[in-house]
Amino acid sequence: MSDVYFIDDESNIRIAIEQSFELEDISAEFFASAEEALLAIKEHGLPKVIITDICLPGLSGEQLLATLVHQDPDIPVILITGHGDISMAVNALQNGAYDFIEKPFAIDRLIDTTQRALEKRSLWLENQALKRSLKASQTLGPRIIGDTESIQLLRDTITHIADTDADILLFGETGTGKELVARSIHEQSSRRENNFVAINCGAVAENLIESELYGHEKGAFTGADSQRIGKFEHAQGGTLFLDEIESMPMQAQIRLLRVLQERVLERVGSNELLPLDIRVIAATKVNLKHAADEGQFRADLYYRLNVVTIDLPPLRERKEDIPALFHHFLLVAAARYGKTAPALPASDLSTLLNHTWPGNVRELRNAAERFVLLGKLNQLGDSVVPVVSENSLAEQVAEFEKSAIEHALIECGGSIKLTMEKLNLARKTLYDKMQKYQIEKEAFKN
Repeated sequence: MSDVYFIDDESNIRIAIEQSFELEDISAEFFASAEEALLAIKEHGLPKVIITDICLPGLSGEQLLATLVHQDPDIPVILITGHGDISMAVNALQNGAYDFIEKPFAIDRLIDTTQRALEKRSLWLENQALKRSLKASQTLGPRIIGDTESIQLLRDTITHIADTDADILLFGETGTGKELVARSIHEQSSRRENNFVAINCGAVAENLIESELYGHEKGAFTGADSQRIGKFEHAQGGTLFLDEIESMPMQAQIRLLRVLQERVLERVGSNELLPLDIRVIAATKVNLKHAADEGQFRADLYYRLNVVTIDLPPLRERKEDIPALFHHFLLVAAARYGKTAPALPASDLSTLLNHTWPGNVRELRNAAERFVLLGKLNQLGDSVVPVVSENSLAEQVAEFEKSAIEHALIECGGSIKLTMEKLNLARKTLYDKMQKYQIEKEAFKN
């Protein structure tokens, strides 16, 4: 998408401005009407800057300004008119215009105003990204670790949906961190001051699941010697995490659907309806749509849970994150057992990178704990495989070299001097390789 949208119904003006913008390397698209520009915005989103004539056929420039400012009060809109006066200029600026230019105008002034508006918008967008990143880091802390595209997308998704009340379905293999993500969503939401309640639906006996979820009254059944508050009620005002939702018995799914739809519950043995204010996050390792198609899961419950679905990537698809994850787990394990975190030899790093990790992050964490306790990698199973890749040998070597440098930087807290010594590299060689692999030392500072 272009940085600038320029709107004017006079074709000769559009052609002249297009040529001038090309000479100044300003990326722009040109439209003859506000309606055409709005269609492009609907399809591609807002550009960085919009320049529009006030007098247009159909929707006027001032009307377009009002529409744009309603969508984004910070979007720079430059208005152009051949019939303007001071009062119109003041009115436009008060209504959110970035600047106001009267025809005929010097092209240099338009270019200068456009470049200043682009700079302002770029700074604003960068600031917003930094705020989102800061908010995520403050709430999620170091818990969701990784810089691969899939993990960055996961963090962004959490940031955007956490403070809503939408129910969420997490899908991922065993060990990918579904409960961690659920807790992160809770901690970043306005419900963080209330309970996060987790229950494994596959670990509760079928005859006890309704009592476990909804509670029961005294005397509701044999053995019910006192009133019991269920998980739903305990999560009031907070978040309920239903892990392994696919394991829930079919009969229990019927009642769960009603509770989710109506947001009320009855304790077992009671006729009193209790209103619920909770968010539900469900997690599964199976495709619930396929399970529903095969009659193994209620289709109506699947569609009720499937408001927002988040896919968690398996570790084998984010191997670039393994060095940082392993180092993090080393530090955690060392603190837990009162030991010093040992350095990981390059040969062991290669072993980690070439393991298939069927147990995902959980398996990696266990490997780090054993490494702290035993001083060596072991028990990775038969899933350690030789380096067989569709990439060329040079690409495989580059991937390993990048991981080795990143791991050394992690261990050395971002210190270039210590990293040089650890890798036995000259300063210039290390900097050249960091530039080659786009490694920023600031990212590894303690």
